[in-house]
Amino acid sequence: MRGWEVPRLFEVMMYDGGVYRSEELFEMIEDVGGVVLQKNRSSQMLMVTMSIPGEDREAITKLCTEIGGVVKDVPLAGTEIAVVGPTLGRHHMPHPICDIAEEFRRYGSVTVVMGMARGRGKATAQISAVERGIIEEYDAVVFMMGNFKACVEKKAELVEGIHVPTILVSGPHPDGVEDKCEAVISGVGRKASRMRTPPERKKLDEIADTMEAVLRDKKRSLEEDPLFVHPAEVKQVLENYEPIDMCLRPAPMVLHLDGLRVKIPYSEHKEYLENVEVFGRKLGEVADIAPSKIDDSSIIIRIKTRSQVADEDAAKK
Repeated sequence: MRGWEVPRLFEVMMYDGGVYRSEELFEMIEDVGGVVLQKNRSSQMLMVTMSIPGEDREAITKLCTEIGGVVKDVPLAGTEIAVVGPTLGRHHMPHPICDIAEEFRRYGSVTVVMGMARGRGKATAQISAVERGIIEEYDAVVFMMGNFKACVEKKAELVEGIHVPTILVSGPHPDGVEDKCEAVISGVGRKASRMRTPPERKKLDEIADTMEAVLRDKKRSLEEDPLFVHPAEVKQVLENYEPIDMCLRPAPMVLHLDGLRVKIPYSEHKEYLENVEVFGRKLGEVADIAPSKIDDSSIIIRIKTRSQVADEDAAKK
């Protein structure tokens, strides 16, 4: 069974070039067992984010150069990151939140912007168990706070109990919050204009580089006990499932470091997903499949590690 073989190391890279001869690129990706994660076409220009076996990177790069494109590294590709503000109101949802989300997209991530229902006011800001559960569906989260130090230090309590890598971004540097998150970045507060100046762009790069470092640690922990199958391989198996293929929502399947989000209703497709074969095993045996806490229109698939599957097999015997 494929899942018990030595796991293949996949690398994520982006092709940026013209449409001319792009079919050759797609054919090679398929031939080497890779997966197209995202494809964006604008007129005659094309951007393709792909996950390919590491040993085939040189051949893919050579072909991209031959057809007139360039290859870029996208260190956050294959992740989904939430950028959270206290509320969706104008007071708390300023331009820097959108700028941070856009910067992550340039690094290859899929991002969402969220606001909490009761985030207004230092004394009344809260986070519910449902909101915490939604945030924990993502690979990582950025909490964007404001310009007042005392307010930021009080609202830092909102990040406690979050079990995914967390970065706190604010104007002033808060004291006593380092143990509540993986990183704290100051110098980005609320402002009513885009982050366009060189110092502001440098700060956005700092946030993205910090997120890359934080997720690198998470990847290392996964390498110590590898997943039974790579999420890209599960995505490849599910691509031909008609409800996913016909889905009109942006990015019907989004890769996570430990699984993927599938944007079809859980109640209607649970049975199929649990029984679909992935390299000789049912997906329900090697992954936890659950509805998203946002609503029933998405499914979260978390792939089990090889040791988890081995323990469960031993327990059944």
